[in-house]
Amino acid sequence: MLWSEIRTIFPSQWLVVEALEAHTTPDWKRALDQLAIIEPCSDGNAAMQRYRQLHQQFPQREFYFVHTGREELDIRVRQWLGVRTGYGSIVEGESAVHKRNH
Repeated sequence: MLWSEIRTIFPSQWLVVEALEAHTTPDWKRALDQLAIIEPCSDGNAAMQRYRQLHQQFPQREFYFVHTGREELDIRVRQWLGVRTGYGSIVEGESAVHKRNH
């Protein structure tokens, strides 16, 4: 589904969605071309909790929690800045909504 279709079907609601088709633009925005609705939620906290559960269970999938009041989605990709230590790496710059390695 397109974001415009989702907004029509689920007006003024919090949702957890999955990007089925997406790409990153040259200015580091994530463009979500095709979305699947995973679950409508009662509020933003419930949506964030459900997103976290799904992200933990399926880390390879691209989930987001969103409110349909937004006319357009503005999702920015943040690059991870890793600092290597003798015991692994420390990662900074993790996005609350989407994590991406570049």
